[in-house]
Amino acid sequence: MSILLGKKVKVFSLSSNKELALEICDSIGIPLSSCDVLHFADGEINVQINETVRGHHVFVIQPTSAPVNDHLMELLIMCDALKRASAKTINLVIPYYGYSRQDRKARSRQPISAKLVADLLQTAGADRVICMDIHAAQIQGFFNIPVDNFMGLPILCNYLMDKHLENIVVVSPDHGGTTRAREFAKVLDTTIAIIDKRRPEPNKAEVMNIIGDVKGKTCILVDDMCDTAGTLTIGAKALMEAGAVEVYAACTHGVLSGPAIERIQNSCLKEMIITNTIKLDPAKKIDKIKVLSVGQLLGHGILRILSDEPLSGLFTYSYDKTKRELL
Repeated sequence: MSILLGKKVKVFSLSSNKELALEICDSIGIPLSSCDVLHFADGEINVQINETVRGHHVFVIQPTSAPVNDHLMELLIMCDALKRASAKTINLVIPYYGYSRQDRKARSRQPISAKLVADLLQTAGADRVICMDIHAAQIQGFFNIPVDNFMGLPILCNYLMDKHLENIVVVSPDHGGTTRAREFAKVLDTTIAIIDKRRPEPNKAEVMNIIGDVKGKTCILVDDMCDTAGTLTIGAKALMEAGAVEVYAACTHGVLSGPAIERIQNSCLKEMIITNTIKLDPAKKIDKIKVLSVGQLLGHGILRILSDEPLSGLFTYSYDKTKRELL
């Protein structure tokens, strides 16, 4: 039994990203608890918790990345098991929230799947959800329980600042990411540009125009996720054609599905910077991709939740030039 800040605490990992769970446990100083994810012959999922959770504050680490449906079902079944085993609180750490792009009805007769997932998690027994850079801020309002949305900005900006890049401009790959680009630009003390694009169908993008001055500058494309890498690689090409010196991309979630790796490898991107909210398949590791850890940030969040401290301090960042880190 682990006692943390005077409370009984256990951290579990399902099958999505055990490495991240171990990093989180290391940062808060407790061992990862044991559970098994089992599959029946027909594909049904079962979860076996191997230690008592009665009266414990339980944290379950499970990004709902590909295969999204399997990882989501694991999480729902784990919640049910914890609730029936009398856990005191069930806290879901979902660094990458699957289905978050389906946050509204863009056309007639479309679902709002992000709301459906929120309902499922609450019905299963979740008391709190912890995410990172959720795709649409309004998803927090889909829940009737606390939702803490951490940002990858401090981790990504720390890395970029340590590269001592000069004459930089932060670029949003579309109008929807302008707020995120402004936050990056504020920390990096620079200006922003916007790529005006249209998306004729999902996972396809066409650049129409670049708003802002990028000629002779080092561009940093920022987004919450990189899926097939079409938007970022096409955007990088357009920036280079507009006179940029070099282009970096910084994204919290490296979904990297389909042709993403090939596109990044063959693109004019200098470097693609992502975090480990989603486990990077060893087959997808290439020199152009740099992976940063969010384990310590999420660990600090867990400690503040357990000590009933506000989390707002983790969402406010200022750069300490003497220590070269964001506070």
